Amino acid sequence: MYQRALSNRRTFAMNHFALTIIGRDHPGIVASVTEILFRLGCNIADSSCTILGGQFAMILILSPPEGIGPPAFEAAFDGLEKEGLSVFVRKLQPGGETAPRIEGELCMISVYGSDKPGIVFPVAKALGDRRINITDLNTKLIGTADNPVYVMMIEAVLPPGFSFEDLAVLLDKLKKELLVDISLRSITPVEL
Repeated sequence: MYQRALSNRRTFAMNHFALTIIGRDHPGIVASVTEILFRLGCNIADSSCTILGGQFAMILILSPPEGIGPPAFEAAFDGLEKEGLSVFVRKLQPGGETAPRIEGELCMISVYGSDKPGIVFPVAKALGDRRINITDLNTKLIGTADNPVYVMMIEAVLPPGFSFEDLAVLLDKLKKELLVDISLRSITPVEL
């Protein structure tokens, strides 16, 4: 089986799929999904997995061997559907599997505050209005039932002409308006 999977890797077509899986979290989901992909001979180009509330969410960009289309691909995941996981497959347009090269300074924005509606939108809008590209956004509720704290972590790329100092001023203004704590730090990319 392992030999077949290796030989299939050499015959990948230019097709790429986005595979999304969501369902109640339990141990073994990643193992089940990756076993199916291995048996199909798929190559995982990119992936992200997380727990949202009590739901496990996973999205993968992958390339199947030549000849495997969405219907056959979806059929391979029927067992997961029976376990209560929802599986969605979408064929990507050519080039949709490749991460775009985004020029600009990379930074991390951390927001902490009392849990209440209206934290994500004002921050996202302020960044979007200034063409700051959000490349990753995660939110979590921490603390206790009596004292919940909302946490938002944003990885963003500053556009040309918008400095780290400009962003610090903007975030300080948002901090006062939203009554939250906001911190900013520069991220130095690591070349592998």
